[in-house]
Amino acid sequence: MNRKTHFTAADNIFWRKTGNGKPILVLHGWGSQSEVMMPVASELGDIRTFYIPDLPGFGRSPAPVQSWSVDDYADAVVRFVTEVMPVESFDLLVHSFGARIAIKLLVREDFSSRIDKVIFTGAAGLKPERKPGFYLKKYSAGILKTPFMILPAGYREKGLAKLRATSLWKKLGSADYQKLSGVMRETFVKTVTEYLDPLLPGITHEVLLIWGESDEATPATQGKRMEAGLQRGTLILMKDAGHYAFLDQTRLFNSIARAYLDPGPDAGSE
Repeated sequence: MNRKTHFTAADNIFWRKTGNGKPILVLHGWGSQSEVMMPVASELGDIRTFYIPDLPGFGRSPAPVQSWSVDDYADAVVRFVTEVMPVESFDLLVHSFGARIAIKLLVREDFSSRIDKVIFTGAAGLKPERKPGFYLKKYSAGILKTPFMILPAGYREKGLAKLRATSLWKKLGSADYQKLSGVMRETFVKTVTEYLDPLLPGITHEVLLIWGESDEATPATQGKRMEAGLQRGTLILMKDAGHYAFLDQTRLFNSIARAYLDPGPDAGSE
């Protein structure tokens, strides 16, 4: 199979291209990269030409100069498509954080018309259902930060930096948050605290939702909520699969995706 890697001029995004046929854009999840999506591309490359970027701040693409919001990532994807995929239309396959970006793109009137078939897997973006322990950690963190917030800016930042280095603070933060620093830590906070539930009814596209029943990062209950919120959402739950359903049950995932993307000439006939 013909595989190529490139960097874009805009945003210096690293990206992979493989396969043949109609273009499909693939957006990976938070903390991931294009390489993770290659098993799907390798299997379905006979029916689609895959364009898979490393989103800014992940893989081989450098981090933004300043913290980004989901809209900033959506803008970057639009620039990527404009520069790399000068086609009238393409399909979309997104995982986890990539779904946050996709939701933004699907409600943009000036761009969504270029998107045809859509697959979400382990999609993020909805307000999570929090357990009591989450709020305890949140309020505890707020109490710890309060004394530093009244200090002048220079002293405040130094104090907060020392606080974040303590074992107590690390116990309060999420694993993803603790792994980050600087711009990407700020970006993480911006993106995960924006809840996109209100945008779902505005999406007119048909969206196939493929979810692992054992997904702990974005539980199956979120998949059900997303299906209910979309005008034309269809949810498929996969047994013995977690957040990376396309890796946990590769053959089944690819079979479902193939049937949806390329149903064949007899599809819909009686």
